[in-house]
Amino acid sequence: MKKVVIFGGGTGMSQILKGLKLFPLDITAVVSVCDSGRSTGALREIFDIPAVGDLTKVLMTIGDLPEETKTLLNYRIKGLAAKGDYNHSVKNLLIASLIDIYGSLDQAIAVFNTIFNIKGSVFPLTEESVELVAKMHDGEVIVGEDEITEAMKKIDSIWYDRHFNANPRIFDAVKDADLIIFSPGSLYTSVLPHLMSPEVTEAIKNSKAKKLYICNLITQPGETIGFSVSDHVKLLNKYLGTGGIDVVIANKAKISKKLSEKYETREQKHPVVYDEAKLKNMGIEAIGDKIFTIEENYIRHDSLKTAYLIFSYLMEDEKWHLPLLLKMR
Repeated sequence: MKKVVIFGGGTGMSQILKGLKLFPLDITAVVSVCDSGRSTGALREIFDIPAVGDLTKVLMTIGDLPEETKTLLNYRIKGLAAKGDYNHSVKNLLIASLIDIYGSLDQAIAVFNTIFNIKGSVFPLTEESVELVAKMHDGEVIVGEDEITEAMKKIDSIWYDRHFNANPRIFDAVKDADLIIFSPGSLYTSVLPHLMSPEVTEAIKNSKAKKLYICNLITQPGETIGFSVSDHVKLLNKYLGTGGIDVVIANKAKISKKLSEKYETREQKHPVVYDEAKLKNMGIEAIGDKIFTIEENYIRHDSLKTAYLIFSYLMEDEKWHLPLLLKMR
């Protein structure tokens, strides 16, 4: 069975894992733990723990849980916040409690998986509570992932507030991987934070696995305004250096004018331009296709279609037929 390691966090990674877990693959998900917003941020401050929100979201996605269990774990208990006006989800409170009982986030995840029979490897980038720091184009320095995102400013560089020890399990997973994936998501605050660890970046560069990036569908205000697909790849390669991205999966289908205008008006976001010629000039293999779907009036990566493209690339097997796989829905 082929081994895949995927780096990311939050909704972007979860959306890809929904489809990827349906294929015969050994999947390891590595999740950044520097979220500083809302409930997750409050729990970090109260208990001095890494951010657990993205982790629990990924655990819920990679597991095959009954709907009743999902409803319970996603339920937000009102009136428990000791700091801030936040309602904490049951799953986040459970992980925080397990950290307190067992003494580490890694062990807390293992016990959580046992309780809810979740199969699959999900590793936090680090066990330590660290803060993401960004220098904005105007010279302002902002501390905290959520604060960086809310500033909606162009970013010059990012780093962590201190050196930390990366989860040692990541290194074995990367070494043994057949494919390393960088998931869609906020480029500066969900994907690049993994590459702020010199040890993790070096392990990725030394791995014999191909490096694949699943590009975002739309730009993000401040962070990637005006970015094309090749711009996303260039930024990743800036941190990866030699042995960077080998292949990119991106959307090349037209997004409706109505939906594009809604995103532009409501969130100052625009569809990412698929510039295939520039990618090829960079020596990047480009896999362009219609990889989006509409869910509750929001544009999302089509989980199954994107996973199919990943699996086809990994297996180099042209005999797979997408229409048959689509029947799995």
